[in-house]
Amino acid sequence: MLENQQKHSFLKKLLRNKGAYFGLVLIGVSILLAVLCYFIIPDNSPNANRMIPEIGSKKPGYQILLLRIKRDKQVFTHGFIDRLMNGKEELYQYIPITSYTLKKDTIYFQKYVDEGITEAGKIAKSAAAELPVIKSTYYLGTDGFGRDILSRLIIGIRVSLSVGLIAVLISLTIGIILGALAGYFGGWVDELIMWFINVVWSIPTLLLVFAITLALGKGFWQVFIAVGLTMWVNVARLVRGQVLALRELEYIEATRSLGYSHIRIIGRHILPNILGPVMVIAAGNFASAIVIEAGLSFLGVGVQPPQPSWGLMIKENYNFIITHNPALALAPGIAIMLLVLAFNLVGNGLRDALSVKE
Repeated sequence: MLENQQKHSFLKKLLRNKGAYFGLVLIGVSILLAVLCYFIIPDNSPNANRMIPEIGSKKPGYQILLLRIKRDKQVFTHGFIDRLMNGKEELYQYIPITSYTLKKDTIYFQKYVDEGITEAGKIAKSAAAELPVIKSTYYLGTDGFGRDILSRLIIGIRVSLSVGLIAVLISLTIGIILGALAGYFGGWVDELIMWFINVVWSIPTLLLVFAITLALGKGFWQVFIAVGLTMWVNVARLVRGQVLALRELEYIEATRSLGYSHIRIIGRHILPNILGPVMVIAAGNFASAIVIEAGLSFLGVGVQPPQPSWGLMIKENYNFIITHNPALALAPGIAIMLLVLAFNLVGNGLRDALSVKE
């Protein structure tokens, strides 16, 4: 009963914090978009990688007619789970056009080549889709390859949330184990672990990530592991300090006198009482992981094309900031800012709700 009251009081304090409430709503919407992205986005091809070079680097709100032509290769139907995870394989080839007419069994069209430049063409109606021409709106514009920025931006949420989650799980696992061992046993165990922590801490984070990434290789999962292996130090130092304070308390001495094993004392009697500070630092690490992943992708050692990553999108389009279409780079930059802000606000809310001392 008392435990339920404490949980209710904690949730009430957390939700009363406007910043934390906003952060939780933003994170909830992001998770929903990440899970259902291929059922929401305009371009539901794998990685939203539908390239139409003729309409590259267009501004937000750009509209164009697209002629859909059947592909020669056989396209397999996808189950619900496969489509949820990877999208739907392209059924058609898309050709941008400015106008078209249908005469008997032939479609005559003016293919869009560039601004003010068109090229006449024709195709048999049987070679086109049942609805041959659709009007497409690119709400955030297109990148240099003619891909839909909005679609790639939403899929990019998956990468950011995934790297944050896996990095936090790795950092919490290593940090809690090493920190708890150092704080509980003390002596040479504490000295050895603290020496290792200080060595890792002395290496600049970005250089350490580079080294781990080069050792593991470039790729989707490698960057998650690399980021996680660089973020455990703060967790370990925090847990060590908390365990040092708790191990001298009377109830811990009582458990020792009852003959409980060290693992049981640490796992059941110490760690549950330091979850507050750990949750706060986990929220901060989640935000840091998103920024580090974006930086790695921007530098070319993170997530690799064609998989969309916000950092990679900034890298591909940052030249447009000072030219005619800054939205190409600003959109993923703003997305990074909002998601990082959300986790930082939740972290602050957790700190206040749990009365965690700095």
